[in-house]
Amino acid sequence: MSYYRGSESKREQFRRYLEKAGVLDTLTNVLVALYEETEKPNNALDFLKHHLGVETADAETIRLGVSELHQKCDLLMEENKELRNRLLQYEPTPEDGAAE
Repeated sequence: MSYYRGSESKREQFRRYLEKAGVLDTLTNVLVALYEETEKPNNALDFLKHHLGVETADAETIRLGVSELHQKCDLLMEENKELRNRLLQYEPTPEDGAAE
């Protein structure tokens, strides 16, 4: 019986945690909005995601953009390195500048 009370206590702690974080209120509001829809959406999960602000398409677009920017950065870094090496060919070394 003590096992049941222990798990009940953990459940109560978890419930208070969710309540304190505002999760219960947010979920309740979204579910009420779904309930009050006159025409129920075909995909209730998409409705919940949309109202909770979970935009998987936007996240994927951002990931692709970040990946492209990393590639562009790598190319620019390589180009910068090559241009610096070329510039060093035309700059006088300290010994050459001091002798003249």
